[in-house]
Amino acid sequence: MMTARGHGAPSARDEVNWLRAARAYLTAIAVGNLVWEIAQFPLYTIWRDGTRDHLLLALMHGPVGDMFIAAAALMAALAIFGDSRWPNAAFLRVAAAAVVFGLAYTIYSEWMHVEVRHTWTYSELMPRVPPLGTGLSPLLQWPVVPILALGAARTCSSAR
Repeated sequence: MMTARGHGAPSARDEVNWLRAARAYLTAIAVGNLVWEIAQFPLYTIWRDGTRDHLLLALMHGPVGDMFIAAAALMAALAIFGDSRWPNAAFLRVAAAAVVFGLAYTIYSEWMHVEVRHTWTYSELMPRVPPLGTGLSPLLQWPVVPILALGAARTCSSAR
């Protein structure tokens, strides 16, 4: 049986690898973004001005939102550029697209929340990147954490 792209049908091993890779990716995304969010708290005014409850809410909201963004970015990348044998096939193509999609959403989201809605505010410690004034820390978060998570996904999928 051939797939739409002319490749052979995925094997049972490919199906197990896909599930293992997805679980590893989501786990690494959750842990990586939690660590990143904690580390970047001082770059936002909530660190200085927020109540304990507000800080806890932000600590939950940030990583959970990041996990949904990362999952959506990966699913979009798989749908557009994937192969039924992923991560054994089309890994780099899907990984690059997932990172670009997550980064694009982050730039939009930071602009919307900081400049338009004023949902959160950068502290004077946050370096900002033109032209939209996006914070450097969230801008770096979206290549760094997903690349590490995708690396974990690939490693776990090839483990037996």
